[in-house]
Amino acid sequence: MGKLKNLGSKLLAGPYVIWMLLFTVIPLGLIIYNGFTNSDGRFTFKYVAAIADPVNAKPLLLSFEMSLIVTVVCLLLAFPLAVILSKYSTDKNSFIVMIFILPMWMNFMLRTLAWRLILLNNGFLNQFLTMLGLSKVYLMNTKAAIIFGTAYDYFPFMVLPIYNAVVKIDKDINAAKDLGATNSVVLRKIILPLSVPGIVSGITMVLVPSMSEFVIADMLGGGKIYLIGNAIEQAFNSGYADVHAGSGLSMSLMVLILISIVIYRIFDNGKESESIW
Repeated sequence: MGKLKNLGSKLLAGPYVIWMLLFTVIPLGLIIYNGFTNSDGRFTFKYVAAIADPVNAKPLLLSFEMSLIVTVVCLLLAFPLAVILSKYSTDKNSFIVMIFILPMWMNFMLRTLAWRLILLNNGFLNQFLTMLGLSKVYLMNTKAAIIFGTAYDYFPFMVLPIYNAVVKIDKDINAAKDLGATNSVVLRKIILPLSVPGIVSGITMVLVPSMSEFVIADMLGGGKIYLIGNAIEQAFNSGYADVHAGSGLSMSLMVLILISIVIYRIFDNGKESESIW
């Protein structure tokens, strides 16, 4: 019976293994192979090192700068919200959290198009400002538009891990208040230290994917803001497509992702169990 049960478990895992091989392992292997070889199939670091070229380094730095701003904006909005949500009852929490998750059920392109309708020169935002007798703001095709759209799309990925971390420390907060700790002391000595794993997880989930964004940059930036994601996309899809160049740039971003994962593992390795006093 035990052998049959193990065989059944392996068979059930079969479709997942096939899916991973077809859509994760093989594509990743092709990216690595093309990134380290030239058109003749010879090994080279040329395409991976191309990230240091000025033509690629500039959009990379701009992507990092904008993704950092997006991450900070999401963090500043998500942390207080997570603390507030943790004070409500479970039923209210579930409803409010669902409101933030609900937009994720909508297609990514539709969410970005909605921001486009809001930020257009004659969009909803400027129409509302005109009704109030205020001057119009022209955000479309600017860095600000890309930051707003990206922050909106990735905000749930920041608030959920922080909320999951904060909601687990409710007993510690109540115990500290019973012992006379002020709200500022509770925030500095308990909430912030014990929220570090959730904060680091949220930062990783927002910073890394936002660095490689190019769809939002195209739709809200009008093609005027050139990011590293645009460089990779053009390397694969332009009239002068070079799969080796695109793969090399993709490999460079993979290194950043691996570094972020390592940092997350360091912070999330039982740190919350250490003394915070």
